[in-house]
Amino acid sequence: MLQVENLKVWFPIKRLFKTPLYAKAVDGVSFNLLKGESLALVGESGCGKTTLGKTCLRLIEPTFGRLIYDGRDITHLSGKDLKWYRREAQMIYQDPFSSFNPFFPVRRILEEPLIVNGVKSKEERINRIQEALQEVKLLPIEDFINKFPHMLSGGQRQRLAIARALILRPKFIVADEPVSMLDASVRVEILYLLKELQISQGISFLYITHDIATVKYFSDRMAVMYSGKIVELGEIRKVITSHLHPYTEALIEAIPDPDPNNRNVERKVIPGEPQNPVAWPPG
Repeated sequence: MLQVENLKVWFPIKRLFKTPLYAKAVDGVSFNLLKGESLALVGESGCGKTTLGKTCLRLIEPTFGRLIYDGRDITHLSGKDLKWYRREAQMIYQDPFSSFNPFFPVRRILEEPLIVNGVKSKEERINRIQEALQEVKLLPIEDFINKFPHMLSGGQRQRLAIARALILRPKFIVADEPVSMLDASVRVEILYLLKELQISQGISFLYITHDIATVKYFSDRMAVMYSGKIVELGEIRKVITSHLHPYTEALIEAIPDPDPNNRNVERKVIPGEPQNPVAWPPG
């Protein structure tokens, strides 16, 4: 489905009368995403996860490397040549409220991408909107279709964000921290919903998260990202039980333990500060 080969995304930092420096947000990342698979991309805030996800969607131009989707090189496509990929690949954002136009009701939010992508029949647009709302279980439809985003709960807004991503029937979705802003009681519901959609529609997901505890509910494999690089990649069970990198161990140790008897158990941490993406140490 998607091949990422030695992908680099460097952002220039201009300095007056000096050679510019580069913030290496993504630095030499390679992985394959299979059809119908969910790959979890795990790491702390600022390690490059979202930049990598947006680059895979071609929302950010890569500095170096290749992106191959269904056997077609999309690395440097632009304009009309990229429009077909915009229909095939969608994104679910971390904060659905800020990604919606607050002046649009649910119907207009879901109808907009259909209009942009040339679905001219009003009847077909209405049918697609109703199908999307049914898929994300915003029922009964008449209770939601004319509501505005501020009238929905956090879980309902996230379901609407998922419906908007599904409305064009994509094959690849980047889910960027889709449950991080939700209550714990709602998180598992949303992850199970995404899993159902993955199985029923054969969608490939890149699931971005800093919470390794949620990965088991949704993903098949896990990639651990640190300072713009993938330091560990494999099946979730193997990565958790047989990890090799100390950063992976630190992420696992950070998972809250509900057992009160382990409250005072010392957890392993990595000493020092996170790597500076601008000033890499020698060696």
